[in-house]
Amino acid sequence: MCFFSNQTKNAMELENRFNGKIRNYDNLKKKEYINGFSFPKTPVIANNKLDTIQHFQWGLVPFWAKDDSIKKYTLNARIETLKEKPSYKNSVNKRCLIVANGFYEWQWLDAKGKKKQKYLISLADNKLFAFAGIWSEWLNKKTSEIISSYSIVTTKANE
Repeated sequence: MCFFSNQTKNAMELENRFNGKIRNYDNLKKKEYINGFSFPKTPVIANNKLDTIQHFQWGLVPFWAKDDSIKKYTLNARIETLKEKPSYKNSVNKRCLIVANGFYEWQWLDAKGKKKQKYLISLADNKLFAFAGIWSEWLNKKTSEIISSYSIVTTKANE
């Protein structure tokens, strides 16, 4: 599962790599370490605006949710159960690319699983890439704000 990533590229690098314009430059923040559990807004290219790099909240909130507390359980969506899980099934056709230039995985340093070390995994030369994702829009009834959010689509790890 992917819960930690990074995005350290500037606006011009993102726009050139993905052939799109950033919707709101103030939202673009270079970050060496992005913790999904802080529910940050990160760069996304959604299938409703393919020429625009938007910023969506990590942690999908389905349109029908009463509040946004579900987001702590929806950072990732397993492709094997995407169409079955209530949180995701209405977003299957709402696809997006989540822009990054790395993600972190852990190496366990002891047999009991108490000591670990994080490793950054990236492409050669730290190039930009994209995770596959699904997205949703949710209306916060308290603030009347529309929240665009996403989950990274994952699958069983290989060797």
